[in-house]
Amino acid sequence: MDYKRYKVWQLADEVARAVYRVTSSFPRSEVFALSAQMRRAALSVPGNIVEGSARRHQREFLQFLYVASSSLAELRYYIDFAETVGYVKNGAHKKLNEMCQETAKVLQGLIGRLERDLKADGRQLAANS
Repeated sequence: MDYKRYKVWQLADEVARAVYRVTSSFPRSEVFALSAQMRRAALSVPGNIVEGSARRHQREFLQFLYVASSSLAELRYYIDFAETVGYVKNGAHKKLNEMCQETAKVLQGLIGRLERDLKADGRQLAANS
C-alpha cells in the first residue's frame, strides 16, 4: 500500500519536519534529552503509519494507527513542556499544536473508519456462518 496517499501520513510527515526545525535551536544540553525525545515521538507517528500500511490485514494496520496516536499525544506533551521551559516560543508552540491537532483529527477519523469496517466485516462473517 502506498502510504504517501494517506492524508494523515502527509500531515504527520509535516509535523515531524517542523519538530526537527524547532528542536534544532534547542540548547546543546538537550541534544540527548528533550530534543531527542521530541524527535523520536514525532518520527514515530508517520513511521507507524508507514509500517501499518504495509501489513497484510486491516486489524494490524489499526494497531499501528493506535501506536501513532499515542506517539502524537506524547509529542503534544513534549511541545507543551518545551514551551514552559522557554525552548519553544509562543508562535511556534501555537503552530505545532495546531499541526498536531489537525493530524490527530485526521488520524482519529481513519481509526474510526477502520474500526467500523472491521466491525461490519465481523457481522457479515457471522451472518454467513
